[in-house]
Amino acid sequence: MRSLFPVTDLTESASGAEDPSGPPIDREWSLDELADAYAYPADPSAEGSATPWLRANMVSTLDGAAQHDGRSQPISCTADMRIFGTLRGLADVVIAGAETVRLEGYRPARAREAFAARRAAAGQGPATAVAVVTGSLDLDFSLPLFTEPLVPTLVVTGAGASADRIAAARTAGAEVVIAGEGARVDPARAVRELADRGLTRQLTEGGPRLLGQFVAAGVLDELCLTVSPMLTAGDAQRIAGGPGVTVPERFFLASLLEEAGFLFTRYRRTDR
Repeated sequence: MRSLFPVTDLTESASGAEDPSGPPIDREWSLDELADAYAYPADPSAEGSATPWLRANMVSTLDGAAQHDGRSQPISCTADMRIFGTLRGLADVVIAGAETVRLEGYRPARAREAFAARRAAAGQGPATAVAVVTGSLDLDFSLPLFTEPLVPTLVVTGAGASADRIAAARTAGAEVVIAGEGARVDPARAVRELADRGLTRQLTEGGPRLLGQFVAAGVLDELCLTVSPMLTAGDAQRIAGGPGVTVPERFFLASLLEEAGFLFTRYRRTDR
């Protein structure tokens, strides 16, 4: 993996004694180097403000497909999965839509020794929480995501959701978060409600419909996008779907890494 975009923190962490003005050198980055490169901004809640930072992690083919046969794994690679694990290891909470949870077979995040000291220093628990966004609560609460997590899985829903399904979620050990007045979830309120619970370092892995809602609500701070050197054609979803925004929002390129033709980009909002 090599750095193609000369961002100071990436150059320092990746190259060490190498000449940053020289040609990029291919080598495997350590998890510590990746964690430094993808670190969240200085803790936004350090002064008690509980300000969230919402980051998305997605993968797309050259022709814009976010998945193949309904899953992202076929267009991913080993390096992409290492970054995926790093982003999870840094986050307080992973936010995912119910359909993505079902299709990707989500399991609870596990504690990883490689991130234990870093998480402890940041005041985080041993494992990242998972928050499932769902209006219908059409979830199988007997799955390990609900029965075996190190920290309780959160179910984010609206106040108008089925009382029986809310009760079933709570009986299974999930923490129910109300983030909407009707049956639907308000994406901006979901971000705030999670932050109010101390979960300010937020990571969403989609799917496309949920990411589109975060984009439309103007609450996405950062996008980590892997560009896969593949073409799929077909009618697969883009990384974000749903209603469009009135005026496209500009993000700036914060870093760019490359390995075996895969590009690992990181974009941030220009006003953050």
